[in-house]
Amino acid sequence: MSRRIKQFLFLSLMVLGVLSTTVSAEGIKIKSFELEKVDNDWLLNATFQIELSPGLEDAVQRGVVLYFQTDFDLIRSRWYWFDEKSALVQRQTRLSYQPLTQQYRIASEGFTFSAKTIAEALQAVGSVGGWRVIDGSQLDSSKSYTASMRMTLDLSKLPKPFQVNALNNRDWNVSSDWYRFPFTSNGPNLIKR
Repeated sequence: MSRRIKQFLFLSLMVLGVLSTTVSAEGIKIKSFELEKVDNDWLLNATFQIELSPGLEDAVQRGVVLYFQTDFDLIRSRWYWFDEKSALVQRQTRLSYQPLTQQYRIASEGFTFSAKTIAEALQAVGSVGGWRVIDGSQLDSSKSYTASMRMTLDLSKLPKPFQVNALNNRDWNVSSDWYRFPFTSNGPNLIKR
């Protein structure tokens, strides 16, 4: 191949790489988490960074309510059978826009919050604090576990016409990757990342 063709291919690949990283910037990412033992239970504090596509932001401002679901799993591996799910908890957070007051409303487990901007609202949706995820009486101190957590946009809670659109549109499939880490009940009383 000639040198010019190689340079052109290299530049094309560089441009595609830059464009693909800017497109994938939207979504949910885990910024930090803390699993803390209080009495006999384990509480989760986590922060997720949520970035919505312009289409999703527009949908919220037009009255579509978004539901974000946070999942936490605690699994014990077994060589002789399927893995044992020791704990599986979910938490729903609701994001809506009130045009009369021009504020965003966030509701989760009896807690409500108002925000003036979408950035403040998404920061509140992405903040999980003091969430009881593990009952200490369910754990065997001699066993080791794998803890996992993630946050997703729950498409099943959308109005039916939007569910059909969400299946065909990548902008509506917003979720974080599963974050997995080893866990033992007799380990440290505070696990941070």
